[in-house]
Amino acid sequence: MKTPTIQDVAQRAGVGVGTVSRVLNNHAAVKPTTRETVLKAIADLDYTPNPHARRIAGGKSYTISVLLPVLTTEFYARLLDGLETAFQEARYDVAIFPLLDRSRLERYLASHTLAYQADGLVMATYNLTKVFHERRLRTQQPTVLVDAHTDDADCSYMDNLAGGVLAGEYAATLPGGLYAIWVETELDQLFTTHVFEDRRTGFHQALAAAGRRVETEYTASFDTLAARNTAAALLDDVQRREGGLPCTVFASADLLAGALLDEARVRGLTPGQDVYIIGFDDQPWAAARGLTTLHQPVEAMGYEAAQLLLSRLGGYRGPARARRFQPHLVVRDSA
Repeated sequence: MKTPTIQDVAQRAGVGVGTVSRVLNNHAAVKPTTRETVLKAIADLDYTPNPHARRIAGGKSYTISVLLPVLTTEFYARLLDGLETAFQEARYDVAIFPLLDRSRLERYLASHTLAYQADGLVMATYNLTKVFHERRLRTQQPTVLVDAHTDDADCSYMDNLAGGVLAGEYAATLPGGLYAIWVETELDQLFTTHVFEDRRTGFHQALAAAGRRVETEYTASFDTLAARNTAAALLDDVQRREGGLPCTVFASADLLAGALLDEARVRGLTPGQDVYIIGFDDQPWAAARGLTTLHQPVEAMGYEAAQLLLSRLGGYRGPARARRFQPHLVVRDSA
């Protein structure tokens, strides 16, 4: 049985080869009924496009480059899932470039490396306002930011300030002294993120409005061991104080909150009675562990960023657009 061709699909669907090509490329200029007919013909014939021929014919790579800090956290795994879902629907491949440190970011900003051979670029989390303002991004491809905001480019981001306010408003109603653990971020403003700064600002704003204040603030780098050490230091401090328990802790990421849950239980403390713990992210494990946290739709944020980029690739030439997502509080046993 011969392998079906694009001509076979066109004949079965009763359309031209150009129409089939537009459907494969997710082009907007196809009627929904025609698109459905072509997609059914593709499914019936089990047709698979030849990616090499598609690239030559279209003059495109059909690849999107994604630059992000790391690959090893739950947040970025979820963000990539949202991005890849949208790009795969549009038949684009994704090339992932973890930067890991500031030197790699500078290298990508300063040269036409492999990342720039893609049709579009996604940059995750960075404070790139200066980069866009100074036009340091050496690329002509459409570019979108995700988990970050600037007026100079399309972006899809979380309202972390609002999330911090929600955490502070709720923490102010809970008993005992108030404590907070923040994610330690790079001080260099090019390679940092406003995510945790915004959460902290919102948290303090809400506490001030409620007439409360934080007893002590801690920072931890974003890894499990550092988070556990910080949790231990916090609980050592609290348990040394007369009347230190119960207390309430806002951990600005679920990774930190999870470490605090573990450390509390090792010490025989009961989350939600001795230590009230609030996280931020609502990672997939949070419900099973009873963690009160701020839910953020990470996959949806990634998916929307991809849609913004795909619309640029489809011909949109209008002004920069921003898609803002709102977190919401999910109350569970830990607080």
